[in-house]
Amino acid sequence: MIDLRRGFARLAVASLCVTVLTLAAPTLLGAHAQSVADFYKGNTINIYVGYAPGGAYDFYARLFARHIGKHIPGNPNVVIQSMPGAGTLRAANYLFNAAPRDGTALGVVTQTLMVEEAFGTLGVKFKSTEFNYIGRMSSVVEAMIIWHAAKAKTIQDVRQYETIAGGNGPTSPTEGYPRLLNAFGGTKFKVVSGYKGTTDVMLAMERGEVDAVDVSWNTIMRTKKDWVDTKKVNILFQAALERTKDLPDTPTIVEIGNTPDDRAAIALYTSAAEVSRPLIGTPGIPAGRLKALRDAFMAATRDPELIAEIRKSQVDFDPAPGEYLQQLADRVAKTPRDVVQRASAALQTK
Repeated sequence: MIDLRRGFARLAVASLCVTVLTLAAPTLLGAHAQSVADFYKGNTINIYVGYAPGGAYDFYARLFARHIGKHIPGNPNVVIQSMPGAGTLRAANYLFNAAPRDGTALGVVTQTLMVEEAFGTLGVKFKSTEFNYIGRMSSVVEAMIIWHAAKAKTIQDVRQYETIAGGNGPTSPTEGYPRLLNAFGGTKFKVVSGYKGTTDVMLAMERGEVDAVDVSWNTIMRTKKDWVDTKKVNILFQAALERTKDLPDTPTIVEIGNTPDDRAAIALYTSAAEVSRPLIGTPGIPAGRLKALRDAFMAATRDPELIAEIRKSQVDFDPAPGEYLQQLADRVAKTPRDVVQRASAALQTK
């Protein structure tokens, strides 16, 4: 009898467990089976921009914020949150460490995001390969321009005369390029940091506070074309691996390197130009939502209304899918250590 009672007791407990699981199953399944559209309906996506309003990064962020939501299932609201600071490290660290990982927090950060981690830049608190890249909003040709009143007129002159370059943070190319050329091209740039964006640096250049700034060539031609036409600025170099069709007679920054090893170190940093204007997501975004975000991004690049804005604004537009940036992050992470170390040492602030 004792064995039978124990058997009945076990059977009762087992039956109770089955009943509880059966009752709970719809709730558990519902949590996991929530569709992408159900999640995003009535929800808000925040895009954290690591630069101050008014610059090129901010322009692209706001452009996509206006159009990407209608291509995401559930049509969430998409809003911009400005989070400038530390050459966008503030925003990047926030996305990696504190932001929701559910697909409601995206960011627009520096194109050097991947190499900063490789360099061990002070303040980096993220792993670039663990971000979920949504897409490249555009590649952008950048150029270092110098004010007509400066002593130097060409990059060769900068090897003779101290030239003040304005920068907007230690991880920004506005500071990285002149530091690399000081180490590997024999130039005499003096970097003055602290500006919030390239717009502020250009104003400082007009006021005579700085001599030169690295800025999007399209921005120059769109907003300051008279500077080029009236020779108020000279072009020192273009930040690209190869000369572009827009600046066929301007040397690339890589060409300025003194030796093959020097040029390899410069090329590593300049490869960030392939990243250019990225839209990134936090680690941990559920796979279905990540796919929806990437698909929506590419759909937005073909959206007639977005394209109309591009044409009206006359900005660069060369988008790429998030998968491309994800693969690039993996390649940068595998760069030989000796190349990374040489470039990293050159970028250190003195």
